[in-house]
Amino acid sequence: MQAVTYDLEARHPGWPTRLGPLRVARGTVELRPIRLLDAGDWSRIRLRDRVHLEKWEPTSPGPWSDRNGFWAWPPQWMALRSLARKGQCLPFTITVDGELAGQITIGNVIRASLRSAWVGYWVSSTMVGGGVATAAVALVVDHVLGPGGLHRVEATVRPENAASVRVLTKAGFRQEGLFRRYLDVAGDWRDHLCFAITAEETGEGLVNRLIAAGGAERP
Repeated sequence: MQAVTYDLEARHPGWPTRLGPLRVARGTVELRPIRLLDAGDWSRIRLRDRVHLEKWEPTSPGPWSDRNGFWAWPPQWMALRSLARKGQCLPFTITVDGELAGQITIGNVIRASLRSAWVGYWVSSTMVGGGVATAAVALVVDHVLGPGGLHRVEATVRPENAASVRVLTKAGFRQEGLFRRYLDVAGDWRDHLCFAITAEETGEGLVNRLIAAGGAERP
């Protein structure tokens, strides 16, 4: 019987991989695949930063302490890794100077004639305003619109989230419109702005654009 082989790269191009480094004001930013061993640092930051994060994230059942405790990470890691192996998402840990500083995920990956996905991210409260999120977005978008084989990336953000709006704008995204009562966030249905970028709009790449603007440099 002839052995059957599978082209795994065709199923999940662009993951797993490491992206960066890129130096910004807060330190050296890199992206790497999520790990089971991230549980301790992930939980510590998420529990500490409840006030910083909860008002922007989709409403979920159960108390924050349960959803972000140490033992909440393993099932999330397993679910994300399973989706990544099926080519449906690309989940990364954001590190600054080698330490966990947040997450960034390319999700709802659709191939065929659409080749689209969304990007979502969060960073530690200690990293806000230091260029970390912008660098992470630039790194991951360059990757998925290049080796990842996608054509379009979307992001949705509440109009009140000025910091995230700045991140997307600095990274090169353009605003497309407003989704009314789009997501249940912090216990109510919230409007969200829709931002997007396509491969044709990236020019020489978002990272190169960020470097040219003085927002980052290569180590």
